[in-house]
Amino acid sequence: MKPPPFAYHDPTTVSDAVALLGKLENAKLLAGGQSLMPMLAMRYVLPDHVIDLNRVDELAFIRAEQGDVRIGGMTRQRDLEFSALVAARLPLMREAIRQVGHRQTRNRGTIAGSLCHLDPAAELVAVCATHDAVITVAGPSGEREIPFGEFPLAYMTPSIGPDELVVAIRIACWPDRHGYGFEEFARRHGDFALASAAALLAADSEGRIARAALTIGGVATCPLRMSEIERALVGQVPSEALFRELAEQCRRIEAMSDVHAPASYRQQLAAVLARRALLRASERMGRA
Repeated sequence: MKPPPFAYHDPTTVSDAVALLGKLENAKLLAGGQSLMPMLAMRYVLPDHVIDLNRVDELAFIRAEQGDVRIGGMTRQRDLEFSALVAARLPLMREAIRQVGHRQTRNRGTIAGSLCHLDPAAELVAVCATHDAVITVAGPSGEREIPFGEFPLAYMTPSIGPDELVVAIRIACWPDRHGYGFEEFARRHGDFALASAAALLAADSEGRIARAALTIGGVATCPLRMSEIERALVGQVPSEALFRELAEQCRRIEAMSDVHAPASYRQQLAAVLARRALLRASERMGRA
C-alpha cells in the first residue's frame, strides 16, 4: 500500500515546529520514521500534515548536566549506542539499545520517537522508566517537564498535547560501580520483545543492596516499575535465591494476551527475566 496524501513541512527550529503544530490540524511529527512510515504505508494513521524534524539541529545532542545526562529528542539510537558518555554514565542504556531493531533502524530511529510511540516492549522506554527519566516538552506556552511515571497516559499514548513535542530527556545517573542488567525474550533478535526486564542495583559499604530499580517491559500496556520488589531488595545481601523468590511477584502482573503469547506466558517470562536481570546487575555491583 501507499501512504495517503499529506502536506509536508520541514521546519529548522523548535519554535517553528511548535508554531506549525499549533496551526495545523491532524498533523504528525516525523523523527526517525521507523514506526510512522510503516503506519503511513499501511494506513493505520491518516494525517493531513507531516512535520519533519530532521532539520531541527538543536534537538540532537548528548551532554552531561549537573550529574545528569541530557539527551536531545532527535538523537539517533546509533549515536546513543556509541556515545562514550552513555557508556560511562548510563551503561544500562548502552546494553539495552543493542536489542533495538537492527543497525539500519538504529541509524535512523530517535530516542524521542521511541518514547512518543510508547510501545510497551520498546527497550528505550523501559530504560527511561528504570532511570526515572524526566521528559522535557515544548509547546505554545513554553517548556514543561514530565516525570516518566506520569508520561504514559494509556496504551501507546504519551501525556503530551497535540501541540507539543519532546525536546529532551534528562536521566539521573546512578553512583559509580552500580550494577545493571537488561534481559529480554524475542522470537528473533531485533523483533519486539514478548517481555523484558531492566535492573539497577547499588551497594553500601558492606555489600548489601542500598538502592534498587526494576522494570518489566512488554508484559502490560506500559513498562511497570516493580516497586514492591525494589523495597524488598533494600538492605538485603544479594543472592540468586533472593532474586528468584522476589521475582515470583512478577507472575501477579496483569499481563496482555495477544496472537504472540498468552498472558500466562508473559507472566512466566517476566519472572524469569527479572531474576536474570537482577542477578546480572548484582554481579556487576561494586561496594560503595
